[in-house]
Amino acid sequence: MVFESFFTALNPVFNPIVNTFGPILTIFIIATVVAFITTLATKLLVNQDRLAFLQKEMKEFNQEMMEARKANNPDALEKMQKKQMEFMSLQKEMMFMSFKPMIVTWVPILIIYYWMFQSQLLNHTVVDLPQFAYYVLLVPLWHAIPYSIINIPLDPYSVSWFGWYFLCSFALSQIFRKFMGVKNAGAM
Repeated sequence: MVFESFFTALNPVFNPIVNTFGPILTIFIIATVVAFITTLATKLLVNQDRLAFLQKEMKEFNQEMMEARKANNPDALEKMQKKQMEFMSLQKEMMFMSFKPMIVTWVPILIIYYWMFQSQLLNHTVVDLPQFAYYVLLVPLWHAIPYSIINIPLDPYSVSWFGWYFLCSFALSQIFRKFMGVKNAGAM
C-alpha cells in the first residue's frame, strides 16, 4: 500500500521524462542520477583519508600473513594470529564505513526501483547491444541466471531494462568515483 502511493507520486515525475526521451534514455538518466547520489553520499559520509589508511594497513597485514605462511615460520604465524584480532576491528570499521552511505540511500533507491518495476513504460524495454559489447560485458552470464521477476523474452545480444540499468549504473558509478576521488571500501 505504501509503495503504491510512491508509485502514484512518481508517475507525474518520471512519465514525462519517458515520454520525452524514451525508455532507454530515461533508464540511463535514472541510472546517472542514482549513481551520482550514491557516490556523493559515499564522498560526504565516508572519511576517505581514514579509509585509505585502513586499506593500506590491511594490505600490509595480508602481505605479512602470506609471507609468514610461505616461510612456514611458527613464531611469525603465532605473532600474526595475535595481530589478527586487532585487524578484525579495522575490518569492522571499514565495513561500517561502507554501510553508512547505503543506509542513507537505500530507501529512496528502493522506491525508484519499485517504480521502474511497476512502470509499463519501462519494464518491457529491451536494449540490443553490439555483439562485441555483449561479450565484453559478460551478458551471456547474466542470461544464464533465471529471471523470476523480469520475464521478458530476449533476443540474442540484448538485455532487459534491468540489465541496461545495471550496466549504466555500474559504469557511471565508476566514472563518478574516479572524478570525486572516492575510494572503494572493499578494495585493498
